[in-house]
Amino acid sequence: MSGHLPVMLAEVLATLAPRDGARYCDGTFGGGGYAGAILDAADCTLWAIDRDPDAIARGAALAARHPDRLHLVEGRFGDMLSLLAARDVTALDGVVLDLGVSSFQLDQAERGFSFRADGPLDMRMERSGPSAADLVNGLPEGELAGLLATLGEERFARRIARRIVEARAEARIETTAQLVGIIHRSVPRDPSGIDSATRSFQALRLSVNDELGEVERGLAAAAALLAPGGRLVVVSFHSLEDRIVKRFMAGKAGRNAGASRHDPASLAGPAPAAGFRLITPKALRPGDAETATNPRARSARLRAIERVSEAA
Repeated sequence: MSGHLPVMLAEVLATLAPRDGARYCDGTFGGGGYAGAILDAADCTLWAIDRDPDAIARGAALAARHPDRLHLVEGRFGDMLSLLAARDVTALDGVVLDLGVSSFQLDQAERGFSFRADGPLDMRMERSGPSAADLVNGLPEGELAGLLATLGEERFARRIARRIVEARAEARIETTAQLVGIIHRSVPRDPSGIDSATRSFQALRLSVNDELGEVERGLAAAAALLAPGGRLVVVSFHSLEDRIVKRFMAGKAGRNAGASRHDPASLAGPAPAAGFRLITPKALRPGDAETATNPRARSARLRAIERVSEAA
């Protein structure tokens, strides 16, 4: 689809290994890049989930090209079990998840996801519920600083939060440009060249959409749906997501995954008996050619597991 470059597409297809007659789920349909490639690779059936109504609307053309093979489902991939059960789907041969924000969402200034273009400070994937502007203008200074530090790993979180509170006392912060200006005036320029607003925007987006909670729920749902031989393939883009994925997959494969403040389930005790095997003991990374043509792929990590028994 125009304007959308699916990240690590060749690696996703090679790892998922679509086959004729199988049933798959793309839990993060987005621009339809993975879904279209999976349907082209094998005579299979695919359910595509996305919480963004715009993504579902865009998918109509692809669904028309694959009648009775592509089924679009509006909702959160964390609710995959109930969404698919309502469609009489209780087992899958593969699930792919491309975590984070889509290129379409980033490129539409009116959605408020990007700090590179001015637009309303929104960031809501579902276009409902509290927006980023609601958080920026409503959270107490301490909570705002904690959010930026935890979800953005922003070392200047306290300073940024203080400046935000000072600015909103004069006038409500409504646009991405207003927030970017506050952040740029609050912290020094990053010598790496990364925009200093990057981490704060990530933190707000993750909070608005409960993205880390969604990752935890989605991984558990996908693993529960996999039939023996079924594979879960996940592409993540930042360390918070990747840690959750790495820990979850290691635990499912019977390895000690360690604990995390972002994943309370990891504190529950020893790993269960292994019903899965790790396909990727180390995360796969995009090649130089891909990162040269698609800079957004630079931080991508691909991890995958395969169900080997009904246990776990």
